[in-house]
Amino acid sequence: MVKRRWAAVLAASCFAMGAGGMYGGMSILGDDGESAELQRGGQSHGQAVLPDELHKVQTAYQVITERYVEKVDQAELVEGAIDGMVGSLEDPYSAYMDAETAKQFDDSLDSSFEGIGTEITVADGKLTIVAPFKDSPAEKAGLKPKDQIVSIDGESVDGLTIYEATQKIRGKKGTTVTLSVMRSGLTKPLDVKVKRDTIPIETVFAEVEEAGNRQIGVLEITSFSEDTAKDFKEELKKLEKKDIDGLIIDVRGNPGGFLTSVENILKELVTENKPYLQIEEKDGRKVPYFSEKEKVKPYPISVLVDEGSASASEILAGALKEAEGYKVIGQRSFGKGTVQQPVPLGDGSNLKLTTHKWLTPEGNWIHGKGIMPDIEVKQPDYFYAHPLQVDEPLKREMNDDRVKSAQMMLEGLGYAPGRTDGYFSEETEKAVRALQIKEGLKETGLLDKETASRLEERWMEEMGKEKNDLQLQAAIAYMKSLER
Repeated sequence: MVKRRWAAVLAASCFAMGAGGMYGGMSILGDDGESAELQRGGQSHGQAVLPDELHKVQTAYQVITERYVEKVDQAELVEGAIDGMVGSLEDPYSAYMDAETAKQFDDSLDSSFEGIGTEITVADGKLTIVAPFKDSPAEKAGLKPKDQIVSIDGESVDGLTIYEATQKIRGKKGTTVTLSVMRSGLTKPLDVKVKRDTIPIETVFAEVEEAGNRQIGVLEITSFSEDTAKDFKEELKKLEKKDIDGLIIDVRGNPGGFLTSVENILKELVTENKPYLQIEEKDGRKVPYFSEKEKVKPYPISVLVDEGSASASEILAGALKEAEGYKVIGQRSFGKGTVQQPVPLGDGSNLKLTTHKWLTPEGNWIHGKGIMPDIEVKQPDYFYAHPLQVDEPLKREMNDDRVKSAQMMLEGLGYAPGRTDGYFSEETEKAVRALQIKEGLKETGLLDKETASRLEERWMEEMGKEKNDLQLQAAIAYMKSLER
């Protein structure tokens, strides 16, 4: 299996990209034509007569600056007005960034950065994790897709924008941030401590899997950054020189990134017969985009997705599924079907606006729905356990979420806790004792802090073993069943 390595596009949260939104000086179609036109339009409109709707805004501005009892920062008034207009859209992917925030975002695209390695968005009004980057501090700490962030270092996130939350999550390497998250299946928030680290920008990893007498290439894409397409093509060439019999593209946990990046990858894989993508304009007009490739690859392809696969990852999976009939394997993807356009406002600030919908080759809008796999495969139950928070030892007769997670881990490691419903039974105590003996710990039957820490370590190790990755194994088995 491709090693789970640190990936990149942004530090704490894909900083302002929403669920893999398109950004970084690129327009939705991969050139700056529309962005430049929008800027020119803004300048010309500024010289024109104000629309009637803006007279009230102008009057309010003048009244506040001239009559308010205290001194007013006029620049802050303007910032607040723009922020308010964008907020009224109630679109989590549209946002206003002041000059400082925009600069920090641009800087984070150019090199490695420091943070926890996860992306956040707003879903159903809640600050939500799209996906932690693979092997990032966030993933190692146990954060998962769809976790709803309740507080950051004990402070509520109510009223925070994605950008404000991002600033609180980001920080220097070696420092720790505590996220309190609500998760499906939990009755109360879970506190997850994450130690910040450097998140490199390498995004493509390749490996060959031996499946009987067949060689299956596995290309893992952890996000779609500026150089991802170039790196993908290079790694694919290396695999093809090994005469692979099939290709698995793994975009699990990939929150998205640059539109041009996924476009350039799809132009290598999708033929000219169908569009690889459609863009829907504001007036409902649909614009298809085609590859110029005449022939498909001489080997079958499949795509691995899960609920952390969003935006550009869904564009790739949808295109390969509908344009070429390749199989999608795993679990339903995140469901983000909009495209954002960056518009510089002239003073270093930036307006990131949702301007278009993207559709699959057959015209399906997957927003809020995701892409359903052709072959649905869940990981083993213990993959869905939660990190343990043990201040006081867990013991017989206790019944809570922590016990349930510990039981799921014990079960996955083969210690037979007897049940996985959260009740600390006699069988569970025996399983804890067995773990303690195996690990050379004091045999008490109590799940204390040291025992919980050792249990989590072994749990993480087990999840990292290729044989336990049922989704990858299913993809390999499927590719093995095909004739080249």
